[in-house]
Amino acid sequence: MRVDLNSDLGESFGPWPMGDDAAMLSLVSSANIAGGLHGGDPTVILNACRLAVARDVSIGAHPGFPDLQGFGRRQILGFSAGEIEAFIAYQIGAVQALARMAGGRVTHVKAHGALSNMACEDAMMAGAIARAIRAVNSDLIFVVLPFSELARAGEAAGLRMAMEVFADRAYEDNGLLMGRKKPGSVIHDADAAAENVLAMIRDQAITTGTGRKMPTRVDTVCIHSDTPGAVAMARHIRARLDAAGVVITPFAAWV
Repeated sequence: MRVDLNSDLGESFGPWPMGDDAAMLSLVSSANIAGGLHGGDPTVILNACRLAVARDVSIGAHPGFPDLQGFGRRQILGFSAGEIEAFIAYQIGAVQALARMAGGRVTHVKAHGALSNMACEDAMMAGAIARAIRAVNSDLIFVVLPFSELARAGEAAGLRMAMEVFADRAYEDNGLLMGRKKPGSVIHDADAAAENVLAMIRDQAITTGTGRKMPTRVDTVCIHSDTPGAVAMARHIRARLDAAGVVITPFAAWV
């Protein structure tokens, strides 16, 4: 069995730290690096890219809403498809430039926060993201949630896609993530999260909150970097996967 582990990094801004990039980059195989609009600044992004290159971790762009104050987690209505395409391309380009400066390259794109959550259910937004990726570089891999509008848009755009599951989140019966305000939506126990990941990899399926199994390819597992105990959880999950004989490798090599 093989799988990729990814984490959202490069999200600090100036003197305000967000997560521990160096520690997470010793545990994951792909890094989704902020593009400067929801988090990250040029120096932070460059440093994250340099760390990723040094550790042979694949670099991805992680574009979000232009919302530094809300860390890209506030739902923002009213953007046109063209505006979404423009700010997605802008952020991909920023990470591409700094990745190249660090001696690496961008291999994939994963939308951030509220933008991703909204686009999972909004075909217009999903299509705009997919078109922006294709316009910048049609070889980029689109990281998507299975069963979402993002997955449908990626297919329509002819993009290669990596199917992503989450180590610490519960799922609704439509296959999408359970809202964070619902009881049981977030898994805080590292051992429970590791068991959840192993089951998804073994079964090639997600299990919803009601126990329904939904078959899907599992290419990459997201481990959040900005939650309390994130590094400890990532370390525990990585150790459990290694012990189970699961090979951790960047999906860019085989998707």
